[in-house]
Amino acid sequence: MIRRAAIPLLGAAAFALIGTRVANAQPVTPGSTAFCLYEIPVDEAGKRRWINLGIVQYVEATRTELKISYGGGGFGSGHDVKIAVASMDEASAVLEKIRRVAAACR
Repeated sequence: MIRRAAIPLLGAAAFALIGTRVANAQPVTPGSTAFCLYEIPVDEAGKRRWINLGIVQYVEATRTELKISYGGGGFGSGHDVKIAVASMDEASAVLEKIRRVAAACR
């Protein structure tokens, strides 16, 4: 049985744990997984872009790029974003950042 005095301490510990997890990801306003934005690298023209993680279908990693496929329906209507990386370790690090942002959207 938990005493009433212990409840605020448990709440503070849970808040600290959640705050630590979110602090390591991109800033995210808690909301819905249906609209969970992740900023991808700026394109050649300098345009800032975001993808909605709620519609990502698959991610493919190689030593040179991380390819994110999203928004696909029928007849090839999907899109791809390619993020250049220098190694498989860097691809894994980018994927971990994406996971943290997605977790913060729950």
